[in-house]
Amino acid sequence: MKKCIDTAFFYAVAALAGGVYFREFTKFNQFTGVTALGKLHTHLFLLGMVIFLLLAALDAPLSLTRAPGFGRFYLLYNAGVALTAVMMAVRGTVQVLALPLSRGADAALSGIAGIGHILTGISFILLFLLLRRAAAQRHR
Repeated sequence: MKKCIDTAFFYAVAALAGGVYFREFTKFNQFTGVTALGKLHTHLFLLGMVIFLLLAALDAPLSLTRAPGFGRFYLLYNAGVALTAVMMAVRGTVQVLALPLSRGADAALSGIAGIGHILTGISFILLFLLLRRAAAQRHR
């Protein structure tokens, strides 16, 4: 449970930092358009803080953090969310600065972000399998 709460706290701090970066970076560059930076803090709050607070709450009745496979989920999920968040920050910074990207560089940014989404998606499947197994064991 403590691991989940500590992880939720880390994501809360990262989300706040992402929000400050969005606000200050766009203000400094006098940018008023839409950018991926505007969604960064909400992604980190929801996919990071909220998910891990929910897992902390579910840990007491289901012993999720001690379940086989939780470590795999934890590493894969955090890698996916981190990769996605970093690529959102990069994409948003490029948008604010109006940097010209070659088609290859643009595709690379999208591809790496896609890998982050795939890792996050796979880890959600692992999480649901963990939850189903833990719930089934609890009802025995």
